[in-house]
Amino acid sequence: MFTYLVCLLQNLKTNRKGVTALEYGVIAAAIIGAIATILGTVGTNIKATFSTLAAQI
Repeated sequence: MFTYLVCLLQNLKTNRKGVTALEYGVIAAAIIGAIATILGTVGTNIKATFSTLAAQI
């Protein structure tokens, strides 16, 4: 049983697939956060533009 656990831990230590997936997840989260921030800013600017246009009409 102990030998099995040691082999399992050694395999997990050398397996890089999980780390790579985690890195891609962090990059995707950063990109999504940046897009949400940009869209929020653009949305506020568009709202202000339409409000000014509506007031002039």
